[in-house]
Amino acid sequence: MAIIPSALSPLSRTVDSVIPDRYLVNLQENLVRAGMYVKASELLSLVVLAGIVLCLVVFLLFSLIGINPILGGLLGLLLPGAVIFIWIFFMMERRVDSIEQGTPDFLRQISSLLRSGVGIETALEDISKHGKGPLIDELKRAVIEIKIGSTFEDALLSMGERLKSKNLDRTFRMILEGRRVGGSLSDVIETVAEDLRAILALKRERKANVMMSVMFLLVAAIVAAPFALGMIMSYSSFIGSLGKVNPLAESALIAASGYIIIHSAIAGLLIGIVLYGSARKGVKYALLLAPAAFGIFYVIQSLGPKLLGF
Repeated sequence: MAIIPSALSPLSRTVDSVIPDRYLVNLQENLVRAGMYVKASELLSLVVLAGIVLCLVVFLLFSLIGINPILGGLLGLLLPGAVIFIWIFFMMERRVDSIEQGTPDFLRQISSLLRSGVGIETALEDISKHGKGPLIDELKRAVIEIKIGSTFEDALLSMGERLKSKNLDRTFRMILEGRRVGGSLSDVIETVAEDLRAILALKRERKANVMMSVMFLLVAAIVAAPFALGMIMSYSSFIGSLGKVNPLAESALIAASGYIIIHSAIAGLLIGIVLYGSARKGVKYALLLAPAAFGIFYVIQSLGPKLLGF
């Protein structure tokens, strides 16, 4: 599905020719995982165009309000890409969560069809023809893979690999193992469905219990620390305006900026550990918190003296 006008097609073709195919394929897979059915090169073209336009706008805006325009131009250039890719990360997590929540009911439907004498491949195809949503989309893809030559086992395992969900991968492997050893597959699937339902309930309960900790980390990362250090730097500027120049002022600004970025990145990783038990899943929060915190700090320390009449 095209998302850019034909006038921008040369830019899209340039992106296709410049970026290696393996990166475009990887980005395309992530877009599909996020439920965004757009061409990777077209999305990158829009990101580049938006970055250039925003770079010029923020450059002029920072020049007018007396903030370093080069920094503004750099922020404007990088901001669209950062926002888009962070949005993709969140959409992927949201889509996987939606699929996980719907999987227990899907498994119970499979179990009911198996008890009525329908084969598992036929049951999978029947369910994929009804309803809509991310789980149904994945089922349709699995059915197509089976029709073009993949085995049921490969199609099911590839669905778990695409979604990168440990819960779903574990669930599918248990079903395949139950099918391999024989016995009542419908009973195995129903047991797996109840097991997955219990796991998801525990996951929701854990998230609810740690939300206060997450809120504390967010406030500390993007409000408390940037505001406090920004006001300290504003006071330092005020002292300098009185003729009492601090020789360490420039070094203090660099140190404070580095601290803000590192503190926010660590807070993002901690949020990932608290919510998901994995620092890797906190990378997306770190990528979001670090520039936001630095932006707040920079605005406070730049505009603080003017707002307070120094």
